[in-house]
Amino acid sequence: MLELYQFALCQYCEKVRLILDYKGLEYRKIEVTPGVGQWEVFQMSGQKKVPVLKDGDRVIADSTVIALYLEEKYPERPIIPTDPLQRGQCLLMEEWADESMGLKIPKAFIGALNQNPHLRTSILPQQTPEPVKTLVGAVPSELLDFLGAGVGFGGDAVISAQKGLERDLEYLCLILQQRPYLLGDSPTLADLTVAALSIMLKFPDGAYLDLPPLVRGKGIPGLADNSAYDTFFAWRDRLYQEYRQPLNTTDNSDSSPTSIDIE
Repeated sequence: MLELYQFALCQYCEKVRLILDYKGLEYRKIEVTPGVGQWEVFQMSGQKKVPVLKDGDRVIADSTVIALYLEEKYPERPIIPTDPLQRGQCLLMEEWADESMGLKIPKAFIGALNQNPHLRTSILPQQTPEPVKTLVGAVPSELLDFLGAGVGFGGDAVISAQKGLERDLEYLCLILQQRPYLLGDSPTLADLTVAALSIMLKFPDGAYLDLPPLVRGKGIPGLADNSAYDTFFAWRDRLYQEYRQPLNTTDNSDSSPTSIDIE
């Protein structure tokens, strides 16, 4: 069986999960412990980032490389058009989504967490003790913003990311007004990438991610709750309903984070 080394809330891991589900492939999810567990990933793939896909003796890193591998090895239900024009558009849009939306969304999401104590505590695991939730919620927003500025997640970076995402969502809505998918009448890698990367803009309503039920359907204020982007989120949610498998039906996973002994 295919094995996906992942972080559950990593948007690029979600991209691979959505591709695997769309293609109807069975796979086992292996949660990687940040830090020590990434040494196992490094030993397998020569780098420490997730997602990493293991298919027998073959190890593939990077969500785009994984997508191309899956398309070649498992061509049923293709995700990359054969028509040269559509193929080029598909791969170009996938690259844009990875390098533009994929970088802006975490900044906007971190900014929302910094400014919204309720959102900050609501995404904590359900088993988190109440005193810990209270402590997390009580951290001053100003302090989080100050600390975030040192690693590129400060106020100016968040504002710039949010404005960029507003434009992205506006343009995507224009494309989706008159067609069911971004490039035609069936989903492509472009659709699956954009949809998956958007999970932190607004969490899907269904049980696709291990999140408290109250968080489902919620997201970044000003983006997730803006009716101007209803076309985009309706398209994304329809794609999820049709192709993404809920956790309770195909959750072949190792719930314990993986780690290794360092010799």
